[in-house]
Amino acid sequence: MKCPYCGYKESKVIDSRPAEEGSSIRRRRECLSCAKRFTTYETVESLPMVVIKKDGSRQSFDKRKVLNGMIRACEKRPVPFEVLEQKADEIEQTLQNSLEREVSTEYIGELVMDKLRAVDEVAYVRFASVYRQFKDIDTFMKELNKLLEGK
Repeated sequence: MKCPYCGYKESKVIDSRPAEEGSSIRRRRECLSCAKRFTTYETVESLPMVVIKKDGSRQSFDKRKVLNGMIRACEKRPVPFEVLEQKADEIEQTLQNSLEREVSTEYIGELVMDKLRAVDEVAYVRFASVYRQFKDIDTFMKELNKLLEGK
């Protein structure tokens, strides 16, 4: 690690501890040349993920968008915010574990619906109605019947 004071490339680690809820490590270092101390942070490098939208355009994956969609579906429902955050984290982890660098919005939407179905059925139907763009009451009823058959 290069010293920010003198530029020397050798340092020793004095102290290490978890930071940011365990997602990184904070290290106190001491330069072997000038003996000044400085702090570094070590984090896991995650590969960028690209989302392919329905119109064919691409944009980088943003977990906040997934979480915001789930929050909207759960409006006025007794679902704690922490549960939604956990489900969004699980979706992001599933996508990272797939090792695919490009994912479709359809796949992400299906993952969200699976998570919402387990959390709150009303929120699931709300999300599905927007996501699947129900055109009439018949398609809405078909989705409800599928949900009832699953019980």
